[in-house]
Amino acid sequence: MTPILSNNYYVNFQEEGYKKLNSFVASYKPSIIFVLVDENTNENCLPNLMQLLECETTIEIIEIESGEENKNLETCSGVWHALTELGADRKSLLINLGGGVITDLGGFVASCFKRGIAFINIPTTLLSMVDASVGGKTGVDLGVLKNQIGLFSDPEMVLIDTAYLETITERELRSGLAEIIKYGISYDAKLWDEIKAYNDLTIKNITKLIHRSIEIKNEVVTEDPKEAGLRKILNFGHTLGHAIESYFLETESKEKLTHGEAIVIGMITETFISQKLLNFPESKLIEIKEVLLKIYGKVTIETTDYQPILDLLIHDKKNVGGKVNFVLLSDFEKFKLDCKVEKELLIAALDFYNK
Repeated sequence: MTPILSNNYYVNFQEEGYKKLNSFVASYKPSIIFVLVDENTNENCLPNLMQLLECETTIEIIEIESGEENKNLETCSGVWHALTELGADRKSLLINLGGGVITDLGGFVASCFKRGIAFINIPTTLLSMVDASVGGKTGVDLGVLKNQIGLFSDPEMVLIDTAYLETITERELRSGLAEIIKYGISYDAKLWDEIKAYNDLTIKNITKLIHRSIEIKNEVVTEDPKEAGLRKILNFGHTLGHAIESYFLETESKEKLTHGEAIVIGMITETFISQKLLNFPESKLIEIKEVLLKIYGKVTIETTDYQPILDLLIHDKKNVGGKVNFVLLSDFEKFKLDCKVEKELLIAALDFYNK
């Protein structure tokens, strides 16, 4: 797959990516290399990386606990202490090997430590490959509020190796597929057509969509790096989706949802809102709902859950002056930014999902 240039760094793929990684290490000559992992990538992904990483430099492994609930400042503090105790300096290199929690948190840790050390992201889940690989967003959650603390900071490079997808569950694979679906509905309908044609979700047919998904996100973030306009399109499905994800994360009686599962609910409900406000074709709304429910199944959202979910909307990062802003669609690939939605329509959208 052809490398993709994003701002000042490349997203490299497969075997060629490891050549680029080793070339960077040889030229940068880091004082120490740190690899940030969780317990899963330590066991399943690190051996492969260590076998392919060619250097004489000392390598230290820092492990954190997996899961969105550990994507916080307390975990960052633990990593900063570990870096300090292991002798990290401003010439150190941090390689983040893992899913979105690892790459988001690791990028933030590196960007703040000693006012910034070099870092490289090697995403190991489909979600992190197609969503966190470009754009320069780093950060952590504040309680259950997603990505409230962070900054824009680019890695030295990104390495995509689809072999790591063999280490994740089918549920995690579906979670990442949700972001590809988002690109298909909002930006490139050809992707949506390909996804509709799949009867089985496999790594083989997903691999063909990864490069195009990264291209799409790169096109958007290169034009609008700080989310002043066009980049907001990447939030389609995420306004209600993030609120639902946060609510299920903080409510003990609920089973936690993956990011993708929550975003799917967000896409269905926000397409319903689009149909009501922007005349999104009703036949396509029904098609989206049917296809997504076939892939993801149905999540039970009680009517008593509605208000706490809506209360969480006020913390969405796109909001300005206390007003909740949505990305809505008038059709596939045709979007409108900064749309205001009344509470009654939000409730109707949740009702539509539940029908």
